[in-house]
Amino acid sequence: MDKQIVVAFKGIWARYNSTVILEDINLTIQKKEIVSIVGPNGGGKTTLLRIIMGFLKPYRGNVSVLGIHALRLKNTGRIGYLPQDVHHDFYFPLSVFDVVAMSRYAGKVFLERLSKNDRQCIHEALKKVDMVDYKKHHFGSLSGGQRQRVLIARALALQPEILLLDEPATGLDTVAQDSFYHLLSHLRDSKSLTIIIVSHDIGSVSLVVDKIACLNKRIHFHGSPSSCFSSQEKLQKTFGTNIQFLLHDQNCETCLRKK
Repeated sequence: MDKQIVVAFKGIWARYNSTVILEDINLTIQKKEIVSIVGPNGGGKTTLLRIIMGFLKPYRGNVSVLGIHALRLKNTGRIGYLPQDVHHDFYFPLSVFDVVAMSRYAGKVFLERLSKNDRQCIHEALKKVDMVDYKKHHFGSLSGGQRQRVLIARALALQPEILLLDEPATGLDTVAQDSFYHLLSHLRDSKSLTIIIVSHDIGSVSLVVDKIACLNKRIHFHGSPSSCFSSQEKLQKTFGTNIQFLLHDQNCETCLRKK
């Protein structure tokens, strides 16, 4: 794996008004890593993403993304983003193609049409998420997992180098989650993407990510999932003392007997 560092936080402190949200964050993320930022609600996970995208300036510390200051990357298309709450009127007549095209219209002037290159980028993005055959389908008619794939395609149509996902598996059943996370692994391997996933559910992401960062105001752990689960003290600092996890690997005998 390329060891190039694409995100580097050094002593970052952030606040909203007078409330401190992040304290002394030191974190590096390498190219082509899938990293999950996990922690409780209100622990600062989304704030961390906003800093990476250049929408929030820390009041202390330094952050660089893709080798430059994060504020200079804002609206450049080098970072793709899937927010936590994506609200759509499912009765509004938008096709899958239209939804993905939204990202290509973002930098255009009023009434400017899509170029040939725009349409090619949209087609390629849909192809990456295996949704080309659905491009004329009504977006509201899709399943939850299919809609998430289309929203990923919308982010990919910008041809980003980093993909940020805020609670992307919310509302998906277990089968759809598994398919979704395997898609992310494929995108990382085939397109050299660095993928950062925000999640409160440490168990669901543990089998697909390269690294886990446990965040609750501070980074209490950053490393491999297996090392994370072996440190009860660090998990309790992140999630509190009332915490339980149920993890199964592919060779779990109990699960195999149920098939």
